[in-house]
Amino acid sequence: MGTTLTPDFWRLFAVLLVIATAVTFVVSAMLDALALRMLRRRAAHGRPPGTRATDLAHRSGRTPVHH
Repeated sequence: MGTTLTPDFWRLFAVLLVIATAVTFVVSAMLDALALRMLRRRAAHGRPPGTRATDLAHRSGRTPVHH
């Protein structure tokens, strides 16, 4: 039992492919913008992302005080 792929199938396939590509592009752009906003917000607070207070004390030559 063989089936043939009709022109309607290819038309629908092309439309769905374009829609999926557009959705992927938009979601990717939104996630990039969100990540950039988070990085800028962290930089605005004066500490580079991914650093801890103990790392900063170690780099400055001071020893961290533990209570």
